[in-house]
Amino acid sequence: MRLIFALLLAFLVTPLSAQTALPPAPYADRQIADPALERKAKALMETIRCLTCQSQSIADSGASMAGDMRSQIRERIMAGEQPEAIRSWLIARYGDWVSYEPTAAPILWPLWAAPVLLLGLGLMLLRGRIKQRKRA
Repeated sequence: MRLIFALLLAFLVTPLSAQTALPPAPYADRQIADPALERKAKALMETIRCLTCQSQSIADSGASMAGDMRSQIRERIMAGEQPEAIRSWLIARYGDWVSYEPTAAPILWPLWAAPVLLLGLGLMLLRGRIKQRKRA
């Protein structure tokens, strides 16, 4: 019975020891002392997607990767970098997908044009049906 209890306890405790031993990033959950700089950082963090959660911004996410990204943004803001330069750096590092703000790259033009084209097609079909009913 003791052996079973010891094995059960070992299986329950083992995942706890698998947690990372790294300390959290210094500015992951600590705000910048200057309120204006913190507002800049917060505004930028709300437009950057969490790579772990994928449905939250890094401002709202509790994932460790989001904490690292928040810390990097705050450190760069305190170093004097502009938010757009930081956004460009993040996009270059993680890809366009990391930003919630859509891009207007030429490869995406069909995606932007599709709703307008489908609406136009629907209106043309509706107009044709109305004319057909008036004739009948």
